[in-house]
Amino acid sequence: MAHVQEIQLQIRGAPDEESEHGRDGSKADTRRSTTRGSFLWWITVAVDMFMVLCGTTVATLLGRLYYNSGGNSKWMATLTQSGGSPLLLVPLLMTPAPPAEERRPAASKLWPIYAGIGVLIGFDNLMYSYALQYLPVSTFSLVAASQLAFNAITSRLINAQRFTALIANSVMVLTFSAALLGVGSSDDGDSSSGGAPHSKYPVGFLLVLAAFALILSLFEATFERVIRARTLRWVLAMQMNTNLVASAVSVAGLLASGDWRTIPAEMAAFRDGRARYVLTLAGTAVAWQAAAAGMVRLIARVSSLFANVTGTLALPLVPVFAVALFGDRMTGIKIVAMLMAVWGFLSYAYQHYVDGRRAENGKAECHVCAARGESDAVLPA
Repeated sequence: MAHVQEIQLQIRGAPDEESEHGRDGSKADTRRSTTRGSFLWWITVAVDMFMVLCGTTVATLLGRLYYNSGGNSKWMATLTQSGGSPLLLVPLLMTPAPPAEERRPAASKLWPIYAGIGVLIGFDNLMYSYALQYLPVSTFSLVAASQLAFNAITSRLINAQRFTALIANSVMVLTFSAALLGVGSSDDGDSSSGGAPHSKYPVGFLLVLAAFALILSLFEATFERVIRARTLRWVLAMQMNTNLVASAVSVAGLLASGDWRTIPAEMAAFRDGRARYVLTLAGTAVAWQAAAAGMVRLIARVSSLFANVTGTLALPLVPVFAVALFGDRMTGIKIVAMLMAVWGFLSYAYQHYVDGRRAENGKAECHVCAARGESDAVLPA
């Protein structure tokens, strides 16, 4: 009888040990796999999505307001997209210190990555500023969804992203919604383009489709292969350091281009005075950092493609506010494009729901098989 109990305890102990340390001996990996897709996990993802939605919407509208109110320095507009990064030092100092046994990549590996990605972010921010000036805010924000198709390619090549029918449908629908607006942009009657001629719209389209997709994939690859941790502390550190480099690029461009000499006159001529000029730039900087924080956290928690899909969900919100703030006209093409964008996101979200349900069913089957194995092991004795 004692021998039977010993066998039973050994069999029951094996699954527990594997669930504690994981198949590769990594306790953290197993803990992440058990919490991914849970209710708490979805709550944290929803918070990150909210940051992306609100931050992107406010930052895009304030960026358009800067140009419409008399701002003309593209390097200053570029600086606002990364210049708020020192604010991240406050939450970074408030996060708990990492445990002594936590693996920390060597600085010689991290700083070249920070520098490389930061330079890419700096130039991509400049292209974003050009595009925002050339395109109406409603058209620009939805056409930016075309980045998703490029991000799908880089995610597949760099991050080995798994594609299903639902994910492919999401990417295609969002891309078609952007193409639909591109076709109808010449007749949309938007007034928020800063008076840019329609001949410059294609330039804006090309500038929007820049290096953003590549940057997101590089973020995910860094978390996966170099840092190998997804904690809040690493997310904040990654965002702050890369944005500091991007800010340095923007300041260098501001000085080299001579735009810094025009800032006092631009501030004096700004609509409603200097205070509104400062508040507009400061609000833009804070909004971009909030959006970037949510974006990087989504990359760390889920994937770069999911983060980009979430960004496209923010795009239909912008035209609604642009109608009230800038006098844009809500055309039928934009309405159809917005519905397509929402449908594309829901398709991707449903794929994650299906994956979560399959994971739960797989765990339940494993528990049943383990229970059957225990009973079979006890009966012969």
